[in-house]
Parts: sequence; structure tokens; C-alpha cells
Amino acid sequence: MSFIVVIPARHASTRLPGKPLLDIAGKPMIRHVYERACESGASAVYIATDDERIASAAREFGAEVVMTREDHQSGTDRIQEVAQALALPASAIVVNVQGDEPLIPPATINQVAANLEHHAGAGISSLYHAIHDGTELINPSAVKVVTDADGYALYFSRSPLPWQGATPDDVHGKRHIGIYAYRVETLNRFVSWPRSLLEVSERLEQLRAMHHGVRIIMDEACEHVPAGVDTPEDLEAVRAFLSESEF
Repeated sequence: MSFIVVIPARHASTRLPGKPLLDIAGKPMIRHVYERACESGASAVYIATDDERIASAAREFGAEVVMTREDHQSGTDRIQEVAQALALPASAIVVNVQGDEPLIPPATINQVAANLEHHAGAGISSLYHAIHDGTELINPSAVKVVTDADGYALYFSRSPLPWQGATPDDVHGKRHIGIYAYRVETLNRFVSWPRSLLEVSERLEQLRAMHHGVRIIMDEACEHVPAGVDTPEDLEAVRAFLSESEF
């Protein structure tokens, strides 16, 4: 199996400006993400950014950087620009590891790439965790996914999915984990499509692909994927975890 990893990183963030460069255990966050990705089976790992501050920091710790445009509407659009710049063949597999996932397990990076390679009918693959908590089910920050009998995504939503009542006694569902593997041919088609109504409504870019018939194969993550860093509270939690562990 051959694949590369691209880590998109933007400096702008409403709640955490300069998020990729924030210090965690003596390293910028983006370095933690990069090191986890390098522990996977990827043949190469690139950091994609439109900000020279991030690019400079990344080069300092030895990362390969691809500078991208500032006007991308989604991470997938940015990933496609990198694939184009690297002249990757249409059949190549690219894994998108978010730049705010400093605790991403390398095994899950390998898993999402392998799952796409093994499903010729899919253009994208991703992962999920089982939901057993009613609070998580109704939390709009927790994206839910429902799948068919073969493991392909039927829909993603920030709403409770499937519906189990306001106070379900037996919670069941799947929380989407925001790691993706793409075939380059899918990326090239994706950027030619306008944003879909569902994508805009749910603020979920994968719905653009589904709107145009791209199949997304899902799998339960082989390891627990800790939450990424979206808020100051998330940042402090990750700092505390890494200060107390040898991760």
C-alpha cells in the first residue's frame, strides 16, 4: 500500500488565532501532528499552508511544505492543490490529517488509507467511533454518520442521527472522525463542483462529494482518536495529557 499524508494548516482561527503554532509540551502543535503522521506508513508527509509563519516553523523542524492559495473554501480544496502541485497520478491515495490533531494515532492513518485501497468503488474513506452517550448524540460539534449494510456513508449531520428521541434510553450512533483518504481523481472532480446546499447547511464539506455521487467507505477506528484542539479548553487538556505521558 502506498499513500502520502497532507496536513492542511491555517493561521486564522476565531477561537485560537495562530493555532498550529501554539506551544504544546515545548513544540508547536503542528509539529506534534507531523511527527504522528511520520510514524504512519506514509511514503511522504507534507504540510500545506498559505501562511509563511507556519511554513517557516515547519521547515525549521524538517517538514516538507507546500504553499497554497489563501482563498480555499475547504480543506479538501487545499489538499487538491497539493496533489496537483506534486503531479500525483489519478490513482494515488492522499490522507488528510487535520493540523489540530496532535494526538492522532498513526495506526488510524494507515487504516483509512488501507480501507480506501481495498474498496475500489469508493472515492473517499473515513472513520468513526460508536456513540453511547446521549449528550454526545445531541452535540452539534459531534458530527454523526449513518452507514449502509456495506459500510458506505448514507449521510452526515450535526443533528442527532439516527433520531432516538429527546432523551434516549439506549443510545446508539456513530461519531464521525475527521480524517479522510482520497483518490486523486476524486479530489480533481471535487474542486470542479460548486458548494452544495447540504454542505453549506451542515457545514460539512464531505456532503459536496456525496451530492455528486461519490461513495465514502467508513470503518470503526482501530484505536481511540482523542478530540482535536478547537478551544482554549481543548488546548489545556492536550497540554496536561502530554505533560503527564510519554506519548
